[in-house]
Amino acid sequence: MQRRRLGQSGISVTDICMGTMTFGSQCDQTLSFQILDFALDQGIDFYDAAEMYPVPPKEETFGITEEIFGNWLKTKPRAEIIVATKITGPGHGWFSPPVRGGRTALDGLQIRRAVEASLRRLQTDYIDLYQTHWPDHHMRYEDTLASLERMRDEGKIRAIGCSNETSWGLMKSLWAAEKHRTARYDTVQNNFSLINRRCESELAQVCRQESVSLLPYSPLGGGVLSGKYNASLPQGGRFTDYLENGGERQKSMAERFVNERTIAACKKLSEIAESIGSSLVAMALAWSRQHDFVASTIVGATTVEQLAESMAARDLVLDDETMERIDQVEVEIPNPLREDGLRRL
Repeated sequence: MQRRRLGQSGISVTDICMGTMTFGSQCDQTLSFQILDFALDQGIDFYDAAEMYPVPPKEETFGITEEIFGNWLKTKPRAEIIVATKITGPGHGWFSPPVRGGRTALDGLQIRRAVEASLRRLQTDYIDLYQTHWPDHHMRYEDTLASLERMRDEGKIRAIGCSNETSWGLMKSLWAAEKHRTARYDTVQNNFSLINRRCESELAQVCRQESVSLLPYSPLGGGVLSGKYNASLPQGGRFTDYLENGGERQKSMAERFVNERTIAACKKLSEIAESIGSSLVAMALAWSRQHDFVASTIVGATTVEQLAESMAARDLVLDDETMERIDQVEVEIPNPLREDGLRRL
């Protein structure tokens, strides 16, 4: 694997990051440890969590992922592992942290409480990359950044990033950091995949021109690019659960990812992957890693076998012809991820 720097920070990471959002829901601690051990054996040194994980977020499971990861982390050489986690933020109606009484503003008090709670659950004295899970566009960016800077100055975090942020919001934050001389975001973690390529336009330009690294999540389109939704709803699939048992918001999310256009695009992309002797999973991850504004692509897994399939992308480089064929699918089926209610990122 290659190593890339996170923005302008001094932190370099492997260009594949292990996501943990299934730990505590689809994966118990024993299975989570097996996946984490395999990731480490494969050379991955970058791990991403969040205080609200596992997903789907529930009051009774809040923080369990960090606890599981912390139990694993304490058995490993801490200095050799790059740990990222997130404060929930407003969530735009998705979830409110029960431990803070449903209050989700990114102000100084809540940031301090969230950082210190994550440190306890992770069983470490510092977090390498601390991210805002959702932006708080009602707060002044300089106030949020100054609060995060205080955590950095106290040695509790090393670098800061944002997630689910708009191009406007990222530029506004960078302007505020420069004007008020506060810490700046070094990373932005947004949804980016072969069925959701919106980051290639405005956000990519912000990242390139301002030295901010993209950390793509859902590079497999929530599992759609594994092909498992092509014929029917698979048992145990996250979007199967959302559609059959979820609330209105979860069903809406599943319908954005699993629809006629995403499945049609997936089938065309599968043909390209097969023609180059690759799985669609490996091709999708290789495609993500080949973008110059991407530092590390976040992969998830519910089994060791799933992660092993993803690791096939580690040494896969797509040639120009393959990239052009992939682009043609986007021309034929542009923006297949349904936009109903989806903010443009």
